[in-house]
Amino acid sequence: MFVFKPLYKKAMPVMFSLLMKTLSVNYLFCLFFSRSVRVEEIDGLKLVKRLAENMEEMFRKKAEAMKVGRLVEAAEEAHLQHEEDPNLQYEYFNAVLINEQDEDGNSVELGGEFILQPNDHFNNLSVNLSLSVVQVPTNMYNKDSAIVNGVYWSEALNKVFVDNFERDPSLIWQYFGSAKGFFRQYPGIKWTPDEHGVIAFDCRNRKWYIQAATSPKDVVILVDVSGSMKGLRLTIAKQTVSSILDTLGDDDFFNIIAYNEELRYVEPCLNGTLVQADVTNKDHFREHLDKLFAKGIGMLDRALTEAFELLSDFNQTGRGSVCSQAIMLVTDGAVDTYDAVFAKYNWPDRKVRIFPYLIGRESAFADNLKWMACANKGYFTQISTLADVQENVMEYLHVLSRPKVIDQEHDVVWTEAYIDSTVSNKNKGILLGVVGTDVPVSELLKTIPKYKLGIHGYAFAITNNGYILTHPDLRPLYEEGKKRRKPNYSSVDLSEVEWEDKDDELRNAMVNRKTGIFSMEVKKTVDKGKRVLVLHNDYYYTDIKGTPFSLGVALSRGHGKYFFRGSVTVEEGKPPPLPNRLYIKTYCNTDEHPEHRYLSQIEAIKLYLSGEQPHLKCDKELIQEVLFDAVVTAPIEAYWTSLALNKSENSDKGVEIAYLGTRTGLSRINLFVVPDQLNFLTAEDKEGVFNADHFPLWYKRAAEQLNTVNLTPIQTTFEVKATCYDIISFFLCFSAVGIQMKLEFFQRKFWTASRQVNILSCLMKHMHNETSRYLCFSSLSLAFSRSFVIQQIPSSNLFMVVVDNKCTCRDFGPITMDPIEIMYILLEKQGEIGNAAYHPT
Repeated sequence: MFVFKPLYKKAMPVMFSLLMKTLSVNYLFCLFFSRSVRVEEIDGLKLVKRLAENMEEMFRKKAEAMKVGRLVEAAEEAHLQHEEDPNLQYEYFNAVLINEQDEDGNSVELGGEFILQPNDHFNNLSVNLSLSVVQVPTNMYNKDSAIVNGVYWSEALNKVFVDNFERDPSLIWQYFGSAKGFFRQYPGIKWTPDEHGVIAFDCRNRKWYIQAATSPKDVVILVDVSGSMKGLRLTIAKQTVSSILDTLGDDDFFNIIAYNEELRYVEPCLNGTLVQADVTNKDHFREHLDKLFAKGIGMLDRALTEAFELLSDFNQTGRGSVCSQAIMLVTDGAVDTYDAVFAKYNWPDRKVRIFPYLIGRESAFADNLKWMACANKGYFTQISTLADVQENVMEYLHVLSRPKVIDQEHDVVWTEAYIDSTVSNKNKGILLGVVGTDVPVSELLKTIPKYKLGIHGYAFAITNNGYILTHPDLRPLYEEGKKRRKPNYSSVDLSEVEWEDKDDELRNAMVNRKTGIFSMEVKKTVDKGKRVLVLHNDYYYTDIKGTPFSLGVALSRGHGKYFFRGSVTVEEGKPPPLPNRLYIKTYCNTDEHPEHRYLSQIEAIKLYLSGEQPHLKCDKELIQEVLFDAVVTAPIEAYWTSLALNKSENSDKGVEIAYLGTRTGLSRINLFVVPDQLNFLTAEDKEGVFNADHFPLWYKRAAEQLNTVNLTPIQTTFEVKATCYDIISFFLCFSAVGIQMKLEFFQRKFWTASRQVNILSCLMKHMHNETSRYLCFSSLSLAFSRSFVIQQIPSSNLFMVVVDNKCTCRDFGPITMDPIEIMYILLEKQGEIGNAAYHPT
């Protein structure tokens, strides 16, 4: 230890002196209040149940916008009062054409002047809060009679849209998707084509529309690949099958069978079963469609028999939708009605509906196919060209929706972040469309008090299919800054992020909507994957009633399972000794009433404590906690101020900023100098500040190693990262304290101290056989040896590496007391898993 002991005695106290003073003073303040503090263990099951109830209430309020908000009733009543007029002429605001002008500077037809203003509630998009707009699919005529009539009577929804938004300002988009194809959206916004000049949106193809309009279903698709299907017919057939797949959702199950004189499952590995209609499976089957070719004779009776037996066998397993069943028949004709097959497998109950799609212009066999559809509660459609495919495929959805419409089932259907409800014609049993509103993930996160989950704790929610609704490891966007969505981002399974659960115990329990506890050791990364932590997590889970979702909470054993409970009450905290910064945004709900929207959180807390705003809703428990933190940490600002004013005390410390943060989101910052450009703990420093979603990196790193100094060089600044103190023998972080200094200052102090250390390099080499700390490496490229000394600096995240590059192991000579030059290198400790190798550069 000839190298390190002198260096510790000289270099380390010089570098950390101000930080240690800061920490020690704060430590004394905490001890002073320790008698009025108790540590409580978090009851995970109680917590997750309460959070689930909060989410249930939030979802219920969104559903009220559809029901209590009279959106469904308004649509049905407006349609009931309207009489169809095939000659109706009506100018409406088309979402694509608004504010467009022709060559003469006049507004184009269905365009007109439409006022748009940026609104931060809608991601700063330009919107109109008074009116909605209408989008019509590109394959449909803007002024078709059915479209114009539907747009006309649905104008009645505008008032309800506005009323809903005034009642619940947290609402985002509201909309009505018509069975005729048009889409009415509020608030009004201009739609722009993609890079190819196309808008491919059709509301009837969206998952929220399909799931709201129909019940879950098991579907077998039969594709005729006999010789008569060659050429264009087979191309149309493949596109028809692909469009049918578009109409299937995660709650549906399917398979595709190609037939001529033989039967061939499109995916041979899935003979005799159905698979879930998720994005991955549908894309996989589409790839196999390209391999189909036409030849031989079509034996439809064998294909129907196979389809009926497949549906029957699969239904008995209980693994399917256990609801509607259908056979989609894609063919250019049928020589018989095959009533014997239907009598054996489907009559008299007719549980399986038949939907024939006649491919081609010929109609010689149309009557047989129509009879099949009518005799089995289905629907017949003829598709002559590729342009007919999409519109004609959609017809079957109207048939499957009839039972719900006739029974007046205005179901609330949750699909990822959407809520939808069906709208029907009360008299005729016809589906009018689907009304819905978006529920942003940020609304879910507002119901989760992050400060209760601990530094590494988190909450997550999944759908009934195991797909993630929200999870900190779900990253739907890529190419930071460009906000491009990853493909299939909404179909990420929980097992893909909680991968340590090898047997899917957690996933299966949550999918089955159970309540319970699960524990396992996990590896989590921080600092964008640069550091890995080994944690032992306890998972608590339960279902969110009224939705298909389940909620889970992960709490890390140690500081994640405990928290401080201070004795400072709301009344004792008046007036609150709050700092200028409170970064967590969930102390008070300032979005609910317009008069509160421009309040900062500190202003809102003060109003809440004054009692002058009884309608201002705040988290009383969180405010009590932050008041306690404020009282405990208030004296440290006076201490920092005295240091800043005492120039003789601070002149050689090189400190720019001192800062403190607590678990409740309270931050205190003191500037010792006025830097040219402050880039830490500012609005631009998104990783450095607390927010409603996560604790900042510097706070997390402080909690990784209690009572340890963490140092990180960033460009020209050196952050002596926060040190987190465990003040009462619990593995629990009360507050984190740190300073920021110039890297140049740190380097100068380090080299000044290290030059005072005198060692004998050859003596060090002589001793390398006696201790494992001294290693002699042979370099193939340089053909000589170097001696390295590597050891962690106590109470820090650094390793010190001492490299002797003056002499080799072969040049061992007489020992003298002459000083020699030694190279010192500081390396940051990268994580806590295993033994890492560090190479000086």
